[in-house]
Amino acid sequence: MSQTSATQSAAETIGSAQGDLMGLAVLGKTALALGLVIAVIFACSYLLRRLNAGRGRGDRHLKVVTSTAIGQRERVVIVEVEGTWLVLGVGGGQVTTLHELPAPSEPERDESAAVEAQGFAARFATALRANARSSLGRRDNRSGSGEGEQ
Repeated sequence: MSQTSATQSAAETIGSAQGDLMGLAVLGKTALALGLVIAVIFACSYLLRRLNAGRGRGDRHLKVVTSTAIGQRERVVIVEVEGTWLVLGVGGGQVTTLHELPAPSEPERDESAAVEAQGFAARFATALRANARSSLGRRDNRSGSGEGEQ
C-alpha cells in the first residue's frame, strides 16, 4: 500500500503543479490582453492628436480680450474681430452688442496684471531674489558697523 499511496501523492503533486501552471497561464493571458487594450488606447490617442494638429485654429480672426461676470449667468465680454473691439453682453442664451470701438494698437496693461500673467515659478524667483537682497543688505550693514567699532 505504501507504493500506492506514494503513487497517489506523486499524482496529486503533479496535478496541483499543473493547476498552478494553468492559473499562471490564465493570469498571463489576462495581463497580455490588458496590455493590448491599453496599447490600442494610447495609439488611438496619438492618432487623434496628430490628426487634429494639422487642422490649425479656425478662429484666428476672433480673440477674446477680456471677460467679466455681471451676475450668475450674465457676462460682459470684449472680443477683437479684425481690428475692432466688440463689447458684448452675454446671458440668458442671448448675445447682445453693447458697444463697438477700434482696437488699440497695444492693449493697456497695468503692473498688477503683468505680475498675475507671470507663472508661479517667475513670481517665486522674484520673491526669493528680493528676500536674498534684503537679508544680504542687513548682513553687510552689520559687518560694516562691526568693523568701525574695532
